Amino acid sequence: MCLAIPGKIEHILNPLPMEKTGTVSFGDIRKEINLAFVPEADVGDYVIVHAGFAISKINQTEAQKIFRLLADDESDPAC
Repeated sequence: MCLAIPGKIEHILNPLPMEKTGTVSFGDIRKEINLAFVPEADVGDYVIVHAGFAISKINQTEAQKIFRLLADDESDPAC
């Protein structure tokens, strides 16, 4: 099973289209992520990240829904 997680772009580190990278925040965790698949993404946008690559943009409302689902799952004793 593959897992993709939403994150918020905080900084663009390299703006070149085929090498575009940025710092993406996943709550308290920040990672350098390849943004080449989402060239339209910019600081403040939310992206879905899988294996170090942003694979699509997502709006803030949908990202917040996913954050809530993940938080609920962490508090479930059955998990």
